[in-house]
Amino acid sequence: MNIQMAVLCDAATSDNEKLNLLGAFDTIYAPQLPAQHPQCSVALRVTFTPGDEGRRLLTINFINADGQSIMPNVPQISFEVALPGDLHFLTRNFIASFQQLQFPEAGLYSVDIRFDDVSCASIPLLVTHGPPPEPT
Repeated sequence: MNIQMAVLCDAATSDNEKLNLLGAFDTIYAPQLPAQHPQCSVALRVTFTPGDEGRRLLTINFINADGQSIMPNVPQISFEVALPGDLHFLTRNFIASFQQLQFPEAGLYSVDIRFDDVSCASIPLLVTHGPPPEPT
């Protein structure tokens, strides 16, 4: 398995095996704390090879700097990997959307990506108190 892309963005779609991203980001500027982010998506593009075939389980979790989940009970995504005989690899897109994320304090967070309960990627996320910087 090879994670080609793991990104936090405003929105994502998958159309004819193409992954479309809108507004990739790694910082949330919160005018007040605790912060609430209205909507975002985690988009993944993953390549599987014959050794990866079988039932798989994907878990996406937002965690704080102490490694504690800020979103307990996020549903896991169960899926099957099966390569047709004439393919050497199979690439799949995964999109998970989240609404009304709550960040109790400013600081470093991350999005933990796990396949079959093994951490495979981490997307850093900074929540900062205050307005975004002025454009240059």
